[in-house]
Amino acid sequence: MTETVMQTDHERGAAPAPPPRGRRGRRTVLVASALVVVTAVAVVGALGLGGGGAEDGSSAPPRSGSTVPVTRATLTERTTVDGQLGYGTEIPLPIKSTGTVTWLPTEGRTVKRGGTLLRVDDRPVVLLYGTLPMYRDLGLTAGTGQGARQDAGNAGNAGNKGDAQGAGDQGLTDDTSRAPAPSGSPTPGGAGAGGTRSTLRGMDVLQFESNLAALGYTGFTIDEEFTDATARAVKRWQKSLGLPQTGTVGVGDVVYSAGKVRIGHAGVRLGSAVTEEVLTYTGTSRKVVVNASAAEDSWAVRGAAVTIGLPDGKSVKGEVASVGKKATDPEEGGGEGGSGAPTVPVTITIKDQKSVGRLESAPVTVEYVGRERADVLTVPVAALVALAEGGHGLETADGRFVAVTTGLFADGRVEVSGSAVREGMKVRIPE
Repeated sequence: MTETVMQTDHERGAAPAPPPRGRRGRRTVLVASALVVVTAVAVVGALGLGGGGAEDGSSAPPRSGSTVPVTRATLTERTTVDGQLGYGTEIPLPIKSTGTVTWLPTEGRTVKRGGTLLRVDDRPVVLLYGTLPMYRDLGLTAGTGQGARQDAGNAGNAGNKGDAQGAGDQGLTDDTSRAPAPSGSPTPGGAGAGGTRSTLRGMDVLQFESNLAALGYTGFTIDEEFTDATARAVKRWQKSLGLPQTGTVGVGDVVYSAGKVRIGHAGVRLGSAVTEEVLTYTGTSRKVVVNASAAEDSWAVRGAAVTIGLPDGKSVKGEVASVGKKATDPEEGGGEGGSGAPTVPVTITIKDQKSVGRLESAPVTVEYVGRERADVLTVPVAALVALAEGGHGLETADGRFVAVTTGLFADGRVEVSGSAVREGMKVRIPE
């Protein structure tokens, strides 16, 4: 019976129900067509098509989307580059001692004024502060004392075979050549055993005496003259170092630097002879070195303020201390195959060393301020739309499009200007 009912329905000519699948498919086509039409309207409005635009006052139907006001602000362009935190480039200590290295300090050790940098032939090489390098021995030198007059008199006698008158013509007699200097007579630098000694003079003497006084030794005048009083102070200093008390400072006994130093790596081993690369050093303050692009280094001006980003997310203040004057060869740049751009080294100092913590070496970022535009009209960059006639524009809350001139881009905003743009005006962020 069930089959009969089914045949009867069929025989009556009832149209078969449209498959559900077909209905869903047609709705999909209709919705898609509607979306295409809406999208086309939006594009036409954004491109300034469909008749008119900002100039003729026509407007497109308002579209959904958030609106933001045009605000007046100061835009600052900030750029971030990579840098390296450390103590700077290690340079060799100007050791002038000759002999065998018998003691070396550990790497990273800090040496202050009066401290020992290394030992050569078991004699300390001492650090002092100054800018003038050690270039000669400092001490009392032989002058025109008794020995010198003795030699001059003998030369005159040899030429005149004992002729006293001939010796007198030379200004010396045999007796006077052997006569000691009168008691109490002034002598440059003071009289010493065996004759007079002349005073050593120079800025290097002043520099050394200043250091000697800073180490607590007194009894002499800090000036450019190395006197007997200076020599006596030197002997006391030498005694404290365990050195023979000669009163003379050898050219290899002292090394000068602008301040305390941090020991770098040793270029020799114990027992080796002293070389120019025996020991390197750096300053004790941490700093950052940036290899800045030579084409974009206008920010790198001595005294310029920067912000240093540390690996832990903290930021510290820095200041450009020096800028290299020689750019690297492009073939030596950081790019592969010699494609790197020329760079110049920029050294940045950190005044507050405590702000860096215990970090001694790490990659960091350096942020610097580039251009700045004060008191200008700005909008979010996302509010800009491209106009068909070229350039950029803004869509107002009522759907109009106004052309603008863009200026500085910074911090997600852009400077805008134009006859139709005013502060407080609402503009739409395109979806």
